[in-house]
Amino acid sequence: MPGPDVANSWPPPVKRILLTADQIQERVSQLAAQLQRDYAGRRPLLVAVLRGSVVFLSDLIRHLNMPVCLDFVQLASYGDSTCSSGQVEVLKDLGTDIAGQDVVVVEDIVDTGRTLAYLVEELERRGAASVKVCALLDKPSRREVPVRLDYVGFEVPDCFVVGYGLDFAGQYRNLPYVAELSPQAYAPQEE
Repeated sequence: MPGPDVANSWPPPVKRILLTADQIQERVSQLAAQLQRDYAGRRPLLVAVLRGSVVFLSDLIRHLNMPVCLDFVQLASYGDSTCSSGQVEVLKDLGTDIAGQDVVVVEDIVDTGRTLAYLVEELERRGAASVKVCALLDKPSRREVPVRLDYVGFEVPDCFVVGYGLDFAGQYRNLPYVAELSPQAYAPQEE
């Protein structure tokens, strides 16, 4: 658990900014243009993985000039830790029957690939006509399970990132940029 100094710190304990707000907005616009071309004449179902992808999804759909449907799924494998537990737990399931639909999974970050592989397999099992993945961030250095990413915003180094929807223990999602969190923020506190 983070100490009280982390939970109450503002500005956040950032080591460095990796992606500025302007860089992110430009790339989100480009990703939306790709989706619009690829799904011309169709109405894809965008499935956002809660909670981290909400900011990305919100900006992405504002750039789309086409009909889309939205649904949400919430999966957990991190809790308040900086490392995945390796076990995927479904906290909120889809409310939509996806059989026969073109599904685009909207994800904030892909690192080990375990959560995403689980979700893609489940969507395919439920009869989606197609499943593609649109991820804001890719951290391939941490990949443990192979996954296909169809649309990628940025590749990031192996560090703990926050901002633009990504959090540490529920904090820092509202930052307009993506930053490397200072290790002091999540290192065990000496007593």
